[in-house]
Amino acid sequence: MPVGVVLVSTPTVIKHQGISPYLDVVADVSGRNPAAVVDEVEDRVEKIPFPLEYHPEILGEYVELESAEESMIGIIVAAVIGIFLLLQACFRSWRMALIAFLALPASVAGGVPAVLVSGGAISLGSIVGFLAVLGIAVRNSVLLIDHYRRLEEQEGVTFGLDLVLRGTRERLSSILTSCAAIIAAFLPMVIFGRIPGLEIVQPTSIVIIGGLLTSTLFTLFVIPPLYLVFGGGAESQEDYA
Repeated sequence: MPVGVVLVSTPTVIKHQGISPYLDVVADVSGRNPAAVVDEVEDRVEKIPFPLEYHPEILGEYVELESAEESMIGIIVAAVIGIFLLLQACFRSWRMALIAFLALPASVAGGVPAVLVSGGAISLGSIVGFLAVLGIAVRNSVLLIDHYRRLEEQEGVTFGLDLVLRGTRERLSSILTSCAAIIAAFLPMVIFGRIPGLEIVQPTSIVIIGGLLTSTLFTLFVIPPLYLVFGGGAESQEDYA
């Protein structure tokens, strides 16, 4: 009676974590978003029945990036709260702080579509870009509102439409120049960002450019009428902290 020979693969090295043995299955991702690949792998692995006491775990660079992104989101929330409190301390007015603070969601409203249109997903580089554009957006709104108040308090310009138009006109060139300079600096990274070494810089640049465009438009066309409506009597005693 012939004897059959069966060839099977066995691990030459058995790794342990604690007292549990494990086996690494390594794969590289090319041409696809790592987040989409991980989601697809998780969906398919869930359908595979594993023997008792066996279970799969997805590890690697993407999992570490995901953990870092969660930490960065917490930092952004803390930064946003801190920015609002600093604005209130700067203007000593909750109304003025709120008007300047509205530039933040305007910058986010431009950054998110910019990422989606570029075909990417929210990544660690994108989150860094959001942090950067938040600071730029707040800077422009603070400078504009502060100029309105300086014209009224130091130069004696009467509060009203003429004050807002003059203040906006005098700050227009500086705001547009700084916006154009920042876009010019980051635009090459968006265009040539696929080359090695710029993988993180490209999504950061995309978010900054998109957020900067919307926040600049908000600063020039929305903040002036808001100040005209809610800025009157901003120095009143009941508006102070």
